[in-house]
Amino acid sequence: MTVLDRLTATIEARKSADPETSWTARLLSQGAEACAQKFGEEALEAIVEAVRGDREALTREGADVLYHFLVMLTASGVTLEEVLAELERRETRSGIEEKASR
Repeated sequence: MTVLDRLTATIEARKSADPETSWTARLLSQGAEACAQKFGEEALEAIVEAVRGDREALTREGADVLYHFLVMLTASGVTLEEVLAELERRETRSGIEEKASR
C-alpha cells in the first residue's frame, strides 16, 4: 500500500468524522465546489514556489496539492483508482496524440 493509498483511505474514513475536530471532515462537509476551490488555492501556492525556485517550499506545497486533490476527488465521488486507470490508459500514447484525440 502506497502513501497515496493510505491517505485516500484516511480521507474516506474522515467523511463521517466531526468537522469540528477534523480538517478533512470540515472540507468535505462544505461540498465539492469548496474542495475544488481549496485545491485551486493550493495549486497556485505550489506554482508560486516553483517560480521562486524554492525546492523545500515546493515540496511542502506539493504535498498540500496532493492532499487537497484527493479531498476534491472524494467530494466529487471520483476514486484515485479511476484517475490512475486513466493515466494507465494514456500511458501508451504520446501527449500530443492524446490531446488531438479530445
